[in-house]
Amino acid sequence: MTPRRRFGQHFLDAAWSARLVEAAALAPADHVVEIGPGRGALTFLLASRVASVTAIEIDRDLAAGLRARVPSNVRIIEGDVLEVDPGAFLGTAGASAIRVVGNLPYNVSTPILFRLIDVARTTGRLRDATLMLQREVAERIASGPGSKAYGVLSIHAQLDADITTLLRLPPGAFTPPPEVWSQVIRLTFRPPPVEVADRRLFETLVRSLFAQRRKTILNTLRPLAASRGLDAASVLRAAGLDSGRRPETLHLAELAGLADALRPPDAPCVV
Repeated sequence: MTPRRRFGQHFLDAAWSARLVEAAALAPADHVVEIGPGRGALTFLLASRVASVTAIEIDRDLAAGLRARVPSNVRIIEGDVLEVDPGAFLGTAGASAIRVVGNLPYNVSTPILFRLIDVARTTGRLRDATLMLQREVAERIASGPGSKAYGVLSIHAQLDADITTLLRLPPGAFTPPPEVWSQVIRLTFRPPPVEVADRRLFETLVRSLFAQRRKTILNTLRPLAASRGLDAASVLRAAGLDSGRRPETLHLAELAGLADALRPPDAPCVV
């Protein structure tokens, strides 16, 4: 089947599919959710190694073709992973933690990452996710404070997961070849290493700060602080932060403390 541009399809070659599955370090009792199985290069390898595979495919023709060929421990869900109810794939593994594997379409990889992080946090059912990404996106996820790549995606991923960098792939590993190099990373989900009393406020703060990352945190914080009836300089003093710093220098603990300083003293926790 000819790859469809609107779905961002780049099919992984067999040799690299085998290397990705090896990197996932799966066990026979595992239950796997595969995102974007495409022609099934990963699906059949996964099925031979684990207890069950639930593969989510947006392309109805690819989904139908796979459904007719896969072994009995594979279930195909036709749909967009951004819209499929998590219950449709989380319920297949009983009480077991689920492992995610996927060659993500690069045009929607960031929204999919946010969706996986949210599902992991709210359900506690995802153990880890081994994902093929555009190299630049993978570098953003793994980057730390002080790096130019550090930002919203880095912070949200690292709040809920440990990040491990695995394989790096050239464009020629795919058909058709993308214009960029690719990277496989693993997100191992866990509780946040810092306390975040109001998750929604924390996320709003991070997005607000990094919308103008070149400015000082005093200047970037002002609109959000004002919207809550607060003075930005006073909030930064309460959080113990130098107002001249830039957003990309802030660690998770400092961001969590700043979010707390924006909350009313008697506000309930919102996780």
